[in-house]
Amino acid sequence: MIELSMHVDNWRHQDAPLSVPCEFAKKHGMKYIELGSVNGDYFVQSLGYNPHVPLHTDPLRLKRYLDSMGLKVSQIDAAYPMSGPDGQFRGIPYTIEAIKFAWALGCPRVDTTDGATRPKGYSDDEVKMLVKQYYRVVLEWAESHEIIVNVEPHGPYTTDPDFMEWLFETFDDSPWLRMNFDTGNTFISGQDPVKFLDRFKHKVSHCHIKDVSESLAKACRGEETGISTSVVAIGEGVNAENIAGCIEILKSIQWDGILSVECEAAPGNVEKSLEWLRQQIAK
Repeated sequence: MIELSMHVDNWRHQDAPLSVPCEFAKKHGMKYIELGSVNGDYFVQSLGYNPHVPLHTDPLRLKRYLDSMGLKVSQIDAAYPMSGPDGQFRGIPYTIEAIKFAWALGCPRVDTTDGATRPKGYSDDEVKMLVKQYYRVVLEWAESHEIIVNVEPHGPYTTDPDFMEWLFETFDDSPWLRMNFDTGNTFISGQDPVKFLDRFKHKVSHCHIKDVSESLAKACRGEETGISTSVVAIGEGVNAENIAGCIEILKSIQWDGILSVECEAAPGNVEKSLEWLRQQIAK
């Protein structure tokens, strides 16, 4: 069964606290939201102008609030870059805290990814060594807590299908390493989202759904590897046909999972995105 979630990051540029996307989700009949996380303190969030959740938040009290809203968390986004040297001493603790937080909250997944650029002074083979050690450590925690660690195509390594193949083959014996497929990042990186998904469809446990405006595609496709959210409603950009094709692939394998909407929460944008996605799922 394919269900819908949405990332609270959609409201980041609206300077809104977590309660705003939660109230939106409840109003629009949603069962799930996806949380962004902060490992420490961010003064803007503390002042009430950011929807992401510090990992030192009391997860049981947060769960009571979400229960009162009829909401569950589909995934915790803890995507501190694992491809650079600081992934060893910052990314690993960040992900471990997210895994513990997800377990306490009753959330089954944590999202990870690489950095926006290749780390200076490191060869690709050296980066692979860093990445291998990162997942070697965090997957021990994933196994003991029974939390899926997803890898999201977002940077120069993870949007490379051959790199992703290497990563999954490296940890082929672990059922806890899966993929958070992203329609927008694969498209903007120059990949074909439908072909990318088809190659890894049996590894996908969660999806980010992003469309891409025509102007952004012309300016950045093949030059960038990731975008935070869609600035146009999903279904209204140049990636709409690919998104529809991806949904058909998931339906063809009777995929049981969640599509998380990543769309800028400008007036009407998320509403139109939900309507379009529900139509595609129902076809």
